Amino acid sequence: MDDNLLHDVVAAARKAGADAAEAVFAERQSLSVSVRLGELEEVEREEARDLGLRVFIGARSATVSGSDVSAEARAKLIERAVAMARLAPEDPYASLAPHDRLARGPFPELDLIDAYEPTAETLEAQARLAEEHARAVKGVTNSDGGSATWSSSKWSLVTTAGFHGTQAATGHSISASAIAGEGAGMERGGEGRSARHFGDLPAAGDIGMEAGRQAVARLNPRKIATTTAPVIFENRLAMSLIGPLLGAISGPAITRGASFLKDKLGQQIFAKGVNLLEDPHRVRGLGSAPFDDEGVATEARALIDDGVLTTWLLNSSSAKQLGMVTTGHASRGLAGPSGVSTHNLTLQPGARDLAGLMQDAGTGLLVTSMFGPSLNGNTGDWSVGCSGVWFENGESTGPVTEITVAGNLIDIYARLVPGSDLQFLGASNSPSILVDALAIAGK
Repeated sequence: MDDNLLHDVVAAARKAGADAAEAVFAERQSLSVSVRLGELEEVEREEARDLGLRVFIGARSATVSGSDVSAEARAKLIERAVAMARLAPEDPYASLAPHDRLARGPFPELDLIDAYEPTAETLEAQARLAEEHARAVKGVTNSDGGSATWSSSKWSLVTTAGFHGTQAATGHSISASAIAGEGAGMERGGEGRSARHFGDLPAAGDIGMEAGRQAVARLNPRKIATTTAPVIFENRLAMSLIGPLLGAISGPAITRGASFLKDKLGQQIFAKGVNLLEDPHRVRGLGSAPFDDEGVATEARALIDDGVLTTWLLNSSSAKQLGMVTTGHASRGLAGPSGVSTHNLTLQPGARDLAGLMQDAGTGLLVTSMFGPSLNGNTGDWSVGCSGVWFENGESTGPVTEITVAGNLIDIYARLVPGSDLQFLGASNSPSILVDALAIAGK
């Protein structure tokens, strides 16, 4: 579906009685191949095309979507959307993005499309390589398989406010999962990487070897006594500690008053020198976008600048409710109201590598796996199940498991120290993070 058809849809919605409208068309293709124990397990192809329409009648609005994009189906979609909007409750904050905030072309060239499209046979070969190298690691006894995936997506938006734009991207990924040990002593480890361009992926064999290494490193864990000690969150998962921050500074949470950071805008919440940067225009970035899901221009900014919280994450609705302007963080599917999301976040690295952080901490816990996080959004009280490595005098004493780490995030953020081992593994990235003392519940 081209922009002309989307223009026709919003024009038809206006003619049917809508005061304003926006139409979205999304199409996606993907091919995924998985193997296990050297045998082909699954080949999955997906092709999807969907149309979404949001209409406004005064302060009332409705959103509908469908996968049938024929002329007859589009007419029914428009009719249904307008009828639903007439019956919807009034929402004085629901509207299209302000005209002066809309992105204007030409959009930055982000190089998100790889012309290379692998065949199923190529993906199978990559999946096999990953699994073979995982199984070859000494101590690995079984496998949960290897997989390789290719995808291509395109997302177009047209609004009656004058915006029209298209975002397109490809994705390549390879992963493997290994099992080490026997019986009740089995441990799992996995590794996966994704990139916009195939050439930016690590070698499939390297990904497999890391999966095997992760599994073997977790063998024969012990339990530890309940204590309070320094905790280091490994760079692979350290952004999980920052995730609750994003929810707490989202406009929808602030408008509800349901945030432990609702009174902290413009205040020092991290130590000086800590910076959390957003770069929506990173070339080949997994979170790159020239505009948000309402057509508002994205821009680079420091969410945390020298420890200070600088902004809320706002879409048009929450900005209007707070008497502010949208920050270009709107995120929406084809149906339902907008939420918020970020684009390419990076916690800037500090001075010490992981070994240096362990030396600084002396004795404590290095977290390498997290599960079942719990958060009180109003107070910031947080806990998470984890396993990892216990270290003494800066040196590992072996794996540990069945641990819960807990604390208050306002206190944790004020004391966290970023390491220097930043790796760009996804759309959000962080070096390892040291917190000087946290409650650790063990046996």
